[in-house]
Amino acid sequence: MVAAFTDVRRVSDTPKPAIPNRTLTLASLRRAARPVRALVRRGRTEADWLLSRGERADLAFFHEFHRPPYGGGNQFLLALVGELRRRGLALEVNRLSGRTPACLYNSFNFDFGRFRRFARDGARMVHRVDGPIGVYRGFDDGTDRRIAEINHALADATIFQSHYSLDKHRELGFELRSPVVIRNSVDSAIFHPPPARPPLAGRRLRVITTSWSDNPRKGTDILAWLDEKLDLDAFELTFVGRTQATFGRIRVVDALPSEAVADLLREHDAFLAPSRDDPCSNALLEGLACGLPAVFRRSGGHPELVGEAGIGFDDAEEVPAALERLRGELEQRRAAIRVPPLAEVADRYLEVLRG
Repeated sequence: MVAAFTDVRRVSDTPKPAIPNRTLTLASLRRAARPVRALVRRGRTEADWLLSRGERADLAFFHEFHRPPYGGGNQFLLALVGELRRRGLALEVNRLSGRTPACLYNSFNFDFGRFRRFARDGARMVHRVDGPIGVYRGFDDGTDRRIAEINHALADATIFQSHYSLDKHRELGFELRSPVVIRNSVDSAIFHPPPARPPLAGRRLRVITTSWSDNPRKGTDILAWLDEKLDLDAFELTFVGRTQATFGRIRVVDALPSEAVADLLREHDAFLAPSRDDPCSNALLEGLACGLPAVFRRSGGHPELVGEAGIGFDDAEEVPAALERLRGELEQRRAAIRVPPLAEVADRYLEVLRG
């Protein structure tokens, strides 16, 4: 909504020259509207807070949910909320009613002002943290420090998605409240292996990688090298998602809803995980859950997620040999895939939330 502006001038007996009209740009209108939007947001928050004082849910979630395709944390939390609702739990999103016993808030992906208004004594507060964000993004804009501040101010416990994430926070001097590690999982109704696979003999190994984020640290360097060097007589490579790069030989598919991504994953033989410092890649978990052993960069949480279900590499030049080795060990590596069931992950979240 664009605010209306009234040009108010003092009335004088002496005529003054007319003031030239100034063109209001869209950017200037947006800047002018910010205080109004902030005031409206605070008003809504206050009204919601007052209405919720006598209400109760089993659990509260603070996260800015988005319809897929979107980032991995969003994907996991959608799956977790779906699992808890199937169990009959009453959940509320982005509010904490006066009688709700526990609240899970996700990293920094929520309205801090609204969250602080709703946070209260008597509710168990659990902070789900990933990153460190500065390491994952490749630059420090203070987000990790803000996460630590709201953790120290309000959290009773902290959930990390990998031991890598926990250890890296400690290495950087961030000690968060009562940490536990619970890996992410996926919705098995969507991400699951196919009933059968075509034989590998006589054809190329079909390799796929996916990413919602177009951050170059998602593995653009590896993909660019493979786009030039990969032997396309032995392998075919598909990228699904968003990227800032342009590829000449890699097949590129735009970001898709979860169901379509899962269908594509099941059409392939192996997953490539080239990202750097990824704490718990949901893209990798989705590939594993669809029965794809992985060739993965030895970085971040990848080694924890894959275990013996794949082959690691450090440099792009190692990828072709890792893929060739994986071809020869495909069934053995597939049998080693271990993705924690969503129900088991939900049980562990509930244990922490209930204290």
